[in-house]
Amino acid sequence: MTSPRKMKLGLSLRYMGYHMAAWRLPETPADGATHFEYFLESARKAEAACFDTIFFADGLAVRGTDKPAGALCRDMKNVELEPLTLLSAIAACTKHIGLVATASTSYNEPYHIARKYASLDHISGGRAGWNVVTSWSQQEAHNFNRDEHLSYDERYERAEEFVNVVSGLWDSWDEDAFIRDKDSGIFYDEAGRHVLDHQGRFFKVRGPLTSERTPQGRPLIFQAGASESGRRLGARVADVVYANSLTFEDAKAYYDDMKKRVAAFGRKPSDLAVMPGITLYIGRTQEEAQAKFDALQELIDPVIGLGVLYPFFGDLSQHDPDGPVPAPSANATVRSMADNLYNLAQSQGLSIRQLYQHAASANSQRFLIGTPESIADDLQHWVENGAADGFNICPAAMPSGLDDFVELLLPELRRRDLVRTEYEQATLRGNFGLSAPETGDIRARDYLASAPEPEKVLG
Repeated sequence: MTSPRKMKLGLSLRYMGYHMAAWRLPETPADGATHFEYFLESARKAEAACFDTIFFADGLAVRGTDKPAGALCRDMKNVELEPLTLLSAIAACTKHIGLVATASTSYNEPYHIARKYASLDHISGGRAGWNVVTSWSQQEAHNFNRDEHLSYDERYERAEEFVNVVSGLWDSWDEDAFIRDKDSGIFYDEAGRHVLDHQGRFFKVRGPLTSERTPQGRPLIFQAGASESGRRLGARVADVVYANSLTFEDAKAYYDDMKKRVAAFGRKPSDLAVMPGITLYIGRTQEEAQAKFDALQELIDPVIGLGVLYPFFGDLSQHDPDGPVPAPSANATVRSMADNLYNLAQSQGLSIRQLYQHAASANSQRFLIGTPESIADDLQHWVENGAADGFNICPAAMPSGLDDFVELLLPELRRRDLVRTEYEQATLRGNFGLSAPETGDIRARDYLASAPEPEKVLG
């Protein structure tokens, strides 16, 4: 009998958890998002449990709007530590776990990003990952000399070129370029130095990067996006994609589509891991799990509940909260999430109140309430039936959500031989089972080759 497929595990660490009321629980440190020790303790717990990664999502503004009035001051998502600085500190205090953070292609420059993540990879001994995002909020635009954020199409066109430039800069030096021969006085082999000299629509970057080749060849690239542009970018460049499917059927369709797209770009399906996000409410009994969920639900302020839905549906404060959910706003900030929420409301007959309670309970993504056995059954079904390669665990509240995972669910997953019990490799790339990136003179590599048209990708 063959051993079951091992699922990959990531831990998403942001603020005090993914439930909008998490900070109000008595056991949750309400100021945790600004304290290094709070995150270090969680990182060490995740490493002891052999998680593949910890992940920090990030935004470059206080992105909430005070609609309806009073929503913003009730929102915990306003102050936090800068993730690359934080991960560099965590890197020095951990040995195995992957370190992933978001950095926007809309309000950064490629040289900065290439250098920062290369440095994190060196500091950590080969454990860095970059989550590529395109910023979408007006608030971020206002912090970077713009009155309006970039258009949807322009954001993704910029992102495509941005990733090309960063990838090229990471290949500025051959692995054996720095000989540092004291007798001859030669510090590096000239043949091992490569100048990118990129000139494109959005960027003009000469190079080379002031960082030698990193321990894992280059940091891993993570990406999330369910739109056509997002899927295209992820299939072309990502090692891991985060997904936000709410049903098995949608997850499998997305999984199959991404694996097909990867092949169309000349890559193996195994070169891309698909990891849906999920929030878990775990109890020794179903009643205990439900009680944990209900305790948080009771702390949701109706004003912030409507504020959660505002980016997707506009201001619903004049609607009957127990009435039907209207169609998403034409100006929805994240189209795929708006559609997911609306489809969920339609399929389950949810009212506005029920939908905001759902959205607030897991940041608009899938959640499960159950025992270790029932939750393990669900996760195993997704992995073994081609809907996921693993999961990005997004605890409802911290540190209690992580503690429940480690103490209650992890033993069951290990009993079924679904997760590792020790790290196999020294680098994040190795633990994901990914091959080393190609090497060679980047001037002979076609980073900017046109990708297949969407119909060819899908064909």
